[in-house]
Amino acid sequence: MKAKLLFDALEQYAPLPLQDGFDNAGLQIGLTAEQEVTGALLCLDVTEAIVDEADRERCNIIVAHHPLLFHGLKSITGKSYVERCVVKAIQRGIAIYAAHTNLDNAQGGVNYRIADKIGLKNLSFLEAKTTAVPAGAGVIGELSITEDEREFLLRLKSLFGIQCIRHNALCGRKVRRVALCGGAGGFLLPNAIAQGADAFLTGEMRYHDYFGHDNELLIAEMGHYESEQYTIDIFAEILQANFPELKIVKTSLNTNPINYL
Repeated sequence: MKAKLLFDALEQYAPLPLQDGFDNAGLQIGLTAEQEVTGALLCLDVTEAIVDEADRERCNIIVAHHPLLFHGLKSITGKSYVERCVVKAIQRGIAIYAAHTNLDNAQGGVNYRIADKIGLKNLSFLEAKTTAVPAGAGVIGELSITEDEREFLLRLKSLFGIQCIRHNALCGRKVRRVALCGGAGGFLLPNAIAQGADAFLTGEMRYHDYFGHDNELLIAEMGHYESEQYTIDIFAEILQANFPELKIVKTSLNTNPINYL
């Protein structure tokens, strides 16, 4: 299978023009359009261990959510894990491709997958974008039944394997209308409030953004990795639907750099 076909399938689902201006999605290392793909390793983050895993599995492309090359490199001397990953990937003939905010902003993308896991219906974007296809940041929807706020948070912990969920004061709220954004989505808190959300969920947000909202809605941080972990399933479904014969490997590694005591 030609590499271009794989890129086209991913970009049909999450077109590169949907990415935010600060982002660096797309092909980052290796594989010209005409090269053959031996297998695809799917992951959230690219680390040295991920490149090693791709090599062991004989996958010559890594499809990641977070770009390895996010900031420019002025030298490649191996002093950082990013530089070491670049060297190792090139030496071993492994390409690296990222679908980041273009997948976040796509209809049916990362935030839709979180909403599906929670059981939200009647979804719409929290902040719609003007593009050729439906796209936007974050989503908002409704639960089929109203939940107590504590029960809702405990269900989230169980569903997403969250070791520590951070939240604002529990005030006896009932949760039905839920807004969310995977990853660092705190910038959408005003949108959630304006659209009447009972709860706003995100991967991470700033300390000071919590102040002043206890009487407006429940705020909860799920963890950046935890909120986006099912991105791998989206990649797998796209590639399996288009290339049933392609070797597809979901990483066996947890790349979350944050630990809890």
